[in-house]
Amino acid sequence: MKLVGVDVGGTFTDIMYTDTEKRNTWINKVPTTLEDPSIGVVQGISELCTQQNIEKANINHVFHGTTIATNAILEYDGAKTGMITTKGFRDIIHIGRHQRPENYSVMQEIPWQDRPLVQRRFRKEVSERLVPPNGDVLVPLNEEEVRVATRELKEAGVESIIVSFLFSYINPSHENRAKEIIKEEYPDVFVTTSSDVSPQFREFERFTTATINGFVGPKVKNYISNLKGRLKDEGFVSDLHIMCSNGGIGTAESVSERPVNTLLSGPAAGVLGGWWSGGLSDRKKLITFDVGGTSADIGIITEQGIDESTARDTWIAGFPVMVPMIDIHTIGAGGGSIAHIDEGGAFRVGPKSAGSRPGPASYGHGGTKATVTDANVVLGRLDEDNFLGGSMRIFKQEAFKVVSELASQLELSETETAEGILTIVNNNMANAIHEKTIQKGQDPREFSLVAFGGAGPLHAVEVAQILNIPEVIIPQHPGITSATGLLTTDLKYDLIKTEFLLSNEADYEQLNSDFNLLEGQIIDQLQKDGINLSNIEIKRTADCRYIGQGYELRVNLPGNEITPENIKSTWNEFNMLHKSEYGHCFENSPIEIVNIRVTGKGVMPKIQKPLVSKEGSIELALIKKGVSVFRENGELREFETKFYQRELLPANSKIEGPAIIFQKDTTTVMPPNCIGYIEESGNIIIKIGGIQ
Repeated sequence: MKLVGVDVGGTFTDIMYTDTEKRNTWINKVPTTLEDPSIGVVQGISELCTQQNIEKANINHVFHGTTIATNAILEYDGAKTGMITTKGFRDIIHIGRHQRPENYSVMQEIPWQDRPLVQRRFRKEVSERLVPPNGDVLVPLNEEEVRVATRELKEAGVESIIVSFLFSYINPSHENRAKEIIKEEYPDVFVTTSSDVSPQFREFERFTTATINGFVGPKVKNYISNLKGRLKDEGFVSDLHIMCSNGGIGTAESVSERPVNTLLSGPAAGVLGGWWSGGLSDRKKLITFDVGGTSADIGIITEQGIDESTARDTWIAGFPVMVPMIDIHTIGAGGGSIAHIDEGGAFRVGPKSAGSRPGPASYGHGGTKATVTDANVVLGRLDEDNFLGGSMRIFKQEAFKVVSELASQLELSETETAEGILTIVNNNMANAIHEKTIQKGQDPREFSLVAFGGAGPLHAVEVAQILNIPEVIIPQHPGITSATGLLTTDLKYDLIKTEFLLSNEADYEQLNSDFNLLEGQIIDQLQKDGINLSNIEIKRTADCRYIGQGYELRVNLPGNEITPENIKSTWNEFNMLHKSEYGHCFENSPIEIVNIRVTGKGVMPKIQKPLVSKEGSIELALIKKGVSVFRENGELREFETKFYQRELLPANSKIEGPAIIFQKDTTTVMPPNCIGYIEESGNIIIKIGGIQ
């Protein structure tokens, strides 16, 4: 199989090609075409095919990570959206819940009120009402009101319509019928029903999730259509699959209908790439550390797999989202983060970034403020002749100029100021990891830090030292690890049903019936996507809580018929998980199953384990010697530093710090008292001295 993974970032579009039989792997990076990312995607794949003499028609699959949906919601640049909802509930998405982003602040931004995704004048009410527990009809759907509302929204120029009715997660019939009427009256509009996107209780979160889907939907659908067209015009006949936030890929058609599932498309692929890279070194407990120009993304992987977000802490741009997502913590810390003195006189770094234009001063595009990248240049950690494989020049004098200007304000030397910038940003990133490990009951000293992204390997060792993490893993291609992750995953669908079932009053016949229904739907979809039954894997989980609690924990359920005997393992798992999460459990208290979930995975071809040649020597990989600055025993010192070319390092060799390793997609910094081991799998394992 010949596979291509493409990840679009804010500055660069990363492409990785692999032949699973010949085990050939090649990479390419091209500038992202912000006006239409599909142009850069097709250009980058075509360039790689030309460079490596790859027949375009022979490529079987293209896997793509996109930020179209993410940027639309972050930049508040989506479709003109309307809503049709149950009479009396037009303001659900404005009122929200009693919780606020900052519970004790009287001066705060409330995103769903400050920048509503649906303006109030475009929210229409219709007569209908379903009631729990079975979704019985109390008030029939007034179809004429739906038609009138649709015509009004059409006349207003609305591009997308959301249908969100009360209790549709129990009985979707009213929403489905309303959708049919809307398509009759307005065939070209993008329609979202809340029961299709997020069929679970909590009306504010369900309504908002559906609204996000409608807000980003037209833009994502148009983008996918353009990309498919450009690929076809360039001679590519491969299937196109899109990375989703749950760590799986979806078909272009399914993602076009439910683009809310791609809000963490790129970062999710990065976590998968980090997981795969860590697995090559037989590491089970990993912290993925993806640092780019603007942000740092943190993911946690344990023996149980990748952590997933829960309903209580899944937010995008300040909006709650109830779709399956990998648990990723993002902070504004990256190579472009600007160092500044705040109004109180404190020395800070980020979250504002210089971006790619003008970018850091050392890029030579007119940047006038000191950034993290400029600090690395001043300290000798980035080389003016070996940036992006020599394809991009670094203007060293510009970096010194802006750092010197900041230094004069701080009354510090240039070196102290540059080192201070890195100390601050490294501690900011360490605090983000602290939040996802120590504050969640995990000891970071038991993990390996997998560093990738353009800036991850620059900072990883010093971040690990702050947290006493004993080792850092640098993948073979750190700068395109997200593209690598796209080639390690499978087709994946999640279905959910709200159940509300007590452990001491369980109706096992109904529970099994509901699971069988969901599993049948997923299997049908995967077979429709061309997956053989033998390549389909099904997993059952449930969201559980004790009676009276407001939030749930996710636990596994037996894969076969559920009985009072075999479900005991689920209750035990919940008690243990609750104790791990909160420090206590109530073993004699009834447990409530709130939602049941079925995850279906269709196994896809994947990238094979890479191999690094044992030929060559450390001496041949050494391209220069120079000076770089590190802090040792509390003092800043200049160290004689060896600079290596990554591609020339032979397997089973060893490097002692201080050392700096160049490659096209990143630079790796090894401070003093560290040892790096080059593995046959392509990873560099950096052992950090002084950490037990």
